[in-house]
Amino acid sequence: MVWTWRYEKLDGSVVPAPNGTEEFPTQGDAETWIGETWKELLADGVDQVVLLEDGEKIYGPVSLHQQ
Repeated sequence: MVWTWRYEKLDGSVVPAPNGTEEFPTQGDAETWIGETWKELLADGVDQVVLLEDGEKIYGPVSLHQQ
């Protein structure tokens, strides 16, 4: 299994990965990574993310904007 994030604008349109696609061996690794890098992604124009497992949506979109 491979876990990845899909990056999106607020309207749901896909944003290319700023630094290429990151792949993670576990959901926990993916979630830890997004927790550490969300501010950088937001600065690169990403508004929200969707977690994928082997290309299938697990959950999201999750906003990167502070609530």
